[in-house]
Amino acid sequence: MKRIRSTLIGGAAALLLVTPPLMGQELVEEASEAQRAQAELQVRIDAADDASREMLVELRRLEAETRRLRADSESLAPRLERQAERLATREAALDALAETREALPAVEQGLLSRLRAWVEADLPFLKQERLARVEGLVNGMADPDLSTAERLDRTLAAWRAELDYGRELDAWRGILKEGEVRREVDFFRLGRVGLYYLTPDGHQGAVWRSDEQRWQPLAEAERVELRHGLRIAREQRAPELLTLPVSHPVTPVDAEHAL
Repeated sequence: MKRIRSTLIGGAAALLLVTPPLMGQELVEEASEAQRAQAELQVRIDAADDASREMLVELRRLEAETRRLRADSESLAPRLERQAERLATREAALDALAETREALPAVEQGLLSRLRAWVEADLPFLKQERLARVEGLVNGMADPDLSTAERLDRTLAAWRAELDYGRELDAWRGILKEGEVRREVDFFRLGRVGLYYLTPDGHQGAVWRSDEQRWQPLAEAERVELRHGLRIAREQRAPELLTLPVSHPVTPVDAEHAL
């Protein structure tokens, strides 16, 4: 019995000696596992924080971009409205383009007819040159190499040239024809108001009378004024007021009707 009890006691003692180290190991492993879990949780928390910060930054960027786009939209709205109006105008012009092209030849013919009539009825200066310009335009109407735009541009240029004559002072030496008589004189043109000539010796001069279609002689004082006008046109004298008869008849205006 003593031997059996000794054996039991010895076995129990051995069990007690073995158990504590095993339990300590398990506790260490559990603690390590808990630490790893805690570390993984902290990593996930940190990652979530980083993602949240990135989302917050992106949100703020999107808000700023939205405000900028809204401001750009508000500033562009009036410009887009104006562009829409211009497009509508162009579309309307394009719709009428076919009708305009059909009517344009008749308009050109009318402009050339009026231009020829104006030159023929105007003061007789550079008449052959001006009529030749009109005839060149008329012949160009049948030229297939000229586009509609080119013909119209030439017609308008001729009209501008005629209009410019009304704003110019001009002086030139040329040949005056009176019946069978031809003589060299100095011509002076005061816009479209007056056309004059003076002989080189200054002894004879005249003004063109449109209503009578003839030259009317000038008095001596008027020839002196005409000589001044020639020098002004040739930039040999400072501009000044000239006292000369005009080529077109002047109709008196009733003071009561003028008011």
